[in-house]
Amino acid sequence: MNYKRSSALFAQAEKVIPGGVNSPVRAFKAVGGTPIFVKEAKGAYLYDEDGNKFIDYINSWGPMILGHAYDPVVNAVIEKAKKGTSFGMPTEIETKIAELAVSMVPNIDKIRFVNSGTEACMSAIRLARGYTGKDKIIKFAGCYHGHSDSFLIQAGSGAITFGSPNSPGVTQGTAKDTLLAKYNDIENVKSVINANKGEIACIIIEPVAGNMGCIPPKEDFLQGLRDLCDMHGLLLIFDEVMTGFRLAKGGAQELYNINADIVCYGKVIGGGLPVGAFAAREEIMNYLAPLGPVYQAGTLSGNPLAMAAGLAMLETLNNDTELFGRLAEKTAYLHKGFTKVLNENKTSHTINRVGSMISIHFAEDQVIDFETSVKGNNETFKKFFHGMLQEGIYIAPSAFETWFITDALTYEDLDATIAAVKKVTSKF
Repeated sequence: MNYKRSSALFAQAEKVIPGGVNSPVRAFKAVGGTPIFVKEAKGAYLYDEDGNKFIDYINSWGPMILGHAYDPVVNAVIEKAKKGTSFGMPTEIETKIAELAVSMVPNIDKIRFVNSGTEACMSAIRLARGYTGKDKIIKFAGCYHGHSDSFLIQAGSGAITFGSPNSPGVTQGTAKDTLLAKYNDIENVKSVINANKGEIACIIIEPVAGNMGCIPPKEDFLQGLRDLCDMHGLLLIFDEVMTGFRLAKGGAQELYNINADIVCYGKVIGGGLPVGAFAAREEIMNYLAPLGPVYQAGTLSGNPLAMAAGLAMLETLNNDTELFGRLAEKTAYLHKGFTKVLNENKTSHTINRVGSMISIHFAEDQVIDFETSVKGNNETFKKFFHGMLQEGIYIAPSAFETWFITDALTYEDLDATIAAVKKVTSKF
């Protein structure tokens, strides 16, 4: 494929943007080569500045669950923009999307909208600390909750990709209040709690990890966390920025029948625009200003364009009773096809899948946590990534990211993807 214009655009961007990108993983540092510059997208397909077409499996890192440029979302944004783009004042549409979200998700009474998943998670732990009066939090090695200081302690995806889990600029004072636990290891969590009794405000977790590749929770792991939080007076925070409104209407809480105390959202809830949110029971949410002492604010929070996009998206998800089943079936179809061709080509691998999230790990053993995820063969992944790109398949330029399936994908697209995997891995 020809990437002449993308290469020129990247060189131009490097002069005025650090690394030429506004989010590090886009720079292709983990896989080598020059990043693709997108010109437009529709449905399941991306079109780059050189005229190349790709079947898309990142889907803006999750939110395009119905496909790119989904007409109801686009039309809602256009109509809202005609009436003004930002007011810094309350609007009726904020209440409408809040009412819909609360009705779709179990175990939440109130929700507050922010501008990103990072902001949602940052606000959630501040709320947990204010509500409990405790300072320390438990997070899991390899889980990524955005780039707030408290979370850049063995974080996933970009932090793993660059081999620098602890970012300069994060103070020791902040780091000491973040306790690390091992994903899918309840005994390890117990030991962390016991070593810090009376000091911990909350446990925050991706209920299905997506930033060390897709890693499902072991059976009873989430219930074990719920029990520990109840036993020790901790709040359980589900970071559902990826899983919320994707694995089910009610996200991972519904899928696994586990009630978290605070839930964070992003991605799908914004319909492709910059939106995040956090939600909880009334007594917890009422600790937020202006009702309570925990301060949180944002000039563009509840922006009418973002709310219009999110509302149009959630209305579709709420009304389409077969959507999540279709997504799961398409993902299972890929899983079966991938397994067949990878085995035929004698390529060492393991595949993890939950709902419409899936990952191919080039590792012989099961991938269940941070330690096992980093054992994957990154040199194999680099060859795989560029081979798939040449076949017109766009996946995340990092071995530590899940693939996201969209309803716009046809079975012809899925067959083409399976055929590409077969062709690319036959050369390994």
